[in-house]
Amino acid sequence: MPYKLIASFIVIVLTLTGAAVPVRASDNAAEKWQAEIAGESAYLLDVVSGQALFMKNPDKLLPPASTTKIMTAVIALESGRLNETVTISPKAAAAPRMKMFLSAGEKIRLGDLLLALMLESSNDAAVAIAEHLSGSVDAFCQAMTAKAHGLGATNTIFETPNGLDAGSHQSTPYDLALITRYAMQVPGFVTLTNTRSANFTSDKRSYAMHNKNRLLDEFPGANGVKTGFTNKAGHCFVGAAKRDGLQLISVVLASGWGPAGRNQKFTDTKEILSYGFANYEFETIITAEAPAGTLPVTRSRTKTMDYVYNYGARVPLHQNHKESVYVELSVPTAIQAPIAAGDMIGVARIFIDTDFFVEIPLKATANATRHYFKTSLEKVLSAQVENMTQKPAQITLPEFFAFPHVLSPP
Repeated sequence: MPYKLIASFIVIVLTLTGAAVPVRASDNAAEKWQAEIAGESAYLLDVVSGQALFMKNPDKLLPPASTTKIMTAVIALESGRLNETVTISPKAAAAPRMKMFLSAGEKIRLGDLLLALMLESSNDAAVAIAEHLSGSVDAFCQAMTAKAHGLGATNTIFETPNGLDAGSHQSTPYDLALITRYAMQVPGFVTLTNTRSANFTSDKRSYAMHNKNRLLDEFPGANGVKTGFTNKAGHCFVGAAKRDGLQLISVVLASGWGPAGRNQKFTDTKEILSYGFANYEFETIITAEAPAGTLPVTRSRTKTMDYVYNYGARVPLHQNHKESVYVELSVPTAIQAPIAAGDMIGVARIFIDTDFFVEIPLKATANATRHYFKTSLEKVLSAQVENMTQKPAQITLPEFFAFPHVLSPP
């Protein structure tokens, strides 16, 4: 086990043999497989770890079409206003197809508009939701963009709530994966995207909605998310599926145009998801409370202190790569009392190949009281008195016996 001394800290590198590393876009095998994906850009993300399992032009700025509606749905769900009644404006009613053909003045429940938004990608529903929640489409789009940036999707700009082409309306596969990862944790989102059909009424008419996401029927384990198309964006799709504890998100942008593109976005998605499930599985690389090492203790009668990992780590690992996961422990060369059980005394940094994965605090397992000259002398004198009197004794000396500057413990 190699050691590297840095100032007063020691860095211990532990190689976890038998572990593996995800295939990167720079790997030869991944580069060859990229050519089979028709989309101009793509991304495959593990939801639990947030790790990229595959990428193709992940930061390429492209119009996201109706995958935009993922963020529209997030803001609507988090508003807590789904039971409010929305009055449809002339602007919302005039939105282009795809639409549910709302009419100006029509009154309908916000939650029902959300079903139309995500099941049939209704553009008029998106405008109605935006106006109701923020007062205007512009204000709602500003809130969408701010939310995206707060999630780390800093290359995304939303200028419409429905994904229709406009100005600098743009995103990237990476950004959309981050947004979708967050969305899948929002209560009600996964249920919404997995709803196959819904019937509801406004004050004027009845509606029947059917989910247009073919992936739900064509790919085992599929549980989302959203299709998209505009003349500028081409066919786009954010898909999701869960198998054997792996929850994956796939993003493909610009998979083609026309009927061929409409099919290709699903073909690309199924290829990417299948690759993830075929090549990755979760491995526990660190267990919570597992022993991590021992440190010398100074200024205490306790000479050493064990420390453990504060919590565990699981990661999706590629089956064909071995001995590429390692843990770097950054701890002091010695630790000074007093120490309480549970005190954080260092960190473990986990790397997969050359990529940083996660940092885990290291904590002390026991108490170590401070050893002072005064307290030591009190113990010696108390023991002497007990020996002479055969009775319990507790000697307390004046504070000047501590001699903090003269007899400071080593």
